[in-house]
Amino acid sequence: MKLRNIAIIAHVDHGKTTLVDKMLLAGKLFDDHETPGELIMDNNDIERERGITILAKNVSVKYKDYKINILDTPGHSDFGGEVERVLNMADGVVLLVDAFEGPMPQTRFVLSKAIELGLKPVVVINKVDKPNCTPDEVHEMVFDLMFNLEASEDQLDFQTAYGSAKNGWMSDDWKNETTDITYLLDTIIENIPAPEHRDGTPQLLITSLDYSSFVGRIAIGRVHRGVLKANQQVTLVKRDGTKVKSRIKELFVFEGFGKVKVDEVSSGEICAITGIEGFEIGDSIADLENPEALPTIKIDEPTMSMTFTINDSPFFGKEGKFVTSRHIKDRLAKETEKNLALRVEETDSADTFRVFGRGVLHLSVLIETMRREGYELQIGQPQVIIKEVDGVKMEPVEELSIDLPDEVSGKAIEAITLRKGNMLQMVPKGDHMHLEFEVPSRGIIGLRNYLLTATAGEAIMSHRFKEFQPYKGEIPGRQNGSLIALETGTAIPFSLNNLQDRGKFFIPPNDDVYEGQVIGENNRAGDLVVNVTKAKKMSNMRSSGADDKVRIAPPIVFSLEEALEYIQGDEYVEVTPKSIRLRKIFLKEHERKRSGK
Repeated sequence: MKLRNIAIIAHVDHGKTTLVDKMLLAGKLFDDHETPGELIMDNNDIERERGITILAKNVSVKYKDYKINILDTPGHSDFGGEVERVLNMADGVVLLVDAFEGPMPQTRFVLSKAIELGLKPVVVINKVDKPNCTPDEVHEMVFDLMFNLEASEDQLDFQTAYGSAKNGWMSDDWKNETTDITYLLDTIIENIPAPEHRDGTPQLLITSLDYSSFVGRIAIGRVHRGVLKANQQVTLVKRDGTKVKSRIKELFVFEGFGKVKVDEVSSGEICAITGIEGFEIGDSIADLENPEALPTIKIDEPTMSMTFTINDSPFFGKEGKFVTSRHIKDRLAKETEKNLALRVEETDSADTFRVFGRGVLHLSVLIETMRREGYELQIGQPQVIIKEVDGVKMEPVEELSIDLPDEVSGKAIEAITLRKGNMLQMVPKGDHMHLEFEVPSRGIIGLRNYLLTATAGEAIMSHRFKEFQPYKGEIPGRQNGSLIALETGTAIPFSLNNLQDRGKFFIPPNDDVYEGQVIGENNRAGDLVVNVTKAKKMSNMRSSGADDKVRIAPPIVFSLEEALEYIQGDEYVEVTPKSIRLRKIFLKEHERKRSGK
């Protein structure tokens, strides 16, 4: 079999996973009676619900007498760690660009990684059936972007395919619609180089891992040099240079969605290995006698941290199975093995951990996964990591781009200037405006909610980490205070109705609340303690239920990210398998007053 290893990279929502679907169908991976549906590769619940790819996955397709190993990558910069490690397995990339939006910040981020590694690109200009799209201009923009990223002459001499992955066609000209995507597959085979065949002692860099309850952890990587055989004695070279003797038990290669057991794998092929103990991503498998390690994977640093602690609210243990600090510690340790951009530090308290990641989305996906597995925990306000370089306080700064209707662009510019943002460019696109800013990471927390409200849901925003810059000064936080429950009990509709002019509530009537829980947003600055558990008393004149027709505004329901971005420094988000509640760190009012002093 002739081999091709490709990674598919693009900005979020430009159609990577849809294109992979069509390639799987073209590779005849399914029988005629099977209907696989859409987004075949996004197989976990959170990916399907949110419509985003979180974990990079690989699959292989047979076309003519070639085998193409396809790696589908995530599009959000928060999951950049996934992309960085997967590109090591590819010999070329398929760069997907939307024919209307053109190259976006994320395209730039992933493409720069691919060009650094010297991978050959094939460009696909997707969604050419969109109204007002400009495929020829986008082609020019991609060329300029590659030139700015200092691509080599060979990389700049790229082939372009035009088409619509959703409608299942690709062609050499966007005006000329075809019936299938074979043009793209032929282009990949002609332009992406075959993996180089290297003889010598075996070398393999572990770039991914899998887990099976039968054989334990499985190492996945691409054989860089030589041949690996089943039952072969090898040396595992760790990231820090220590060498451990080990033995390969079984070898598998990828075919379709599954793995097929083989006796040996030669250089260039992607394989899975069982039997090796105690490895991590970035370690090398090398020769037994004279081991040579491959350069390890360089992962960008995290930019944000959150405090994870055990749930100690009055309602703890009612909904979750895993509630102790030991459970949380073991689960976080397990996550750091495969989630490369994540770091966990212990604190002075045995119940509390500081978790570092790429952004709010990166960490909230971890929290959501833990919550579905039955964990209960509390999370503190997201904090940006601030470094000191040569005595100067430095903070992370991001590139932010926003597309929104022309008439509301003023609101966005005003909001971002308040958050110490700096406008780089403003380009009209039809009746929309494309804005680009440089803004501190602190300023992006909570910005999405504000913009969606201000633009009636029409703003499209994306950002990526750029660099550390000197600290920009204070950014004004949330103006309004919180409404806090006075005592534990049930929220009575009568009380909620009487308190409606005080602010907006986050809880429905007849919900259980506890003392110190944040149940709403105050209309004014400063916190207000309210009693929502007080029922109406019966009098001589009238029964307590006589005028029960109260009209209560529906509560504001937060998603997990919104809750994390909303809370102040003295609040926690309490996360259980069934509910998300906000609370004060100190539940009793006298404790809050004492800590305030």
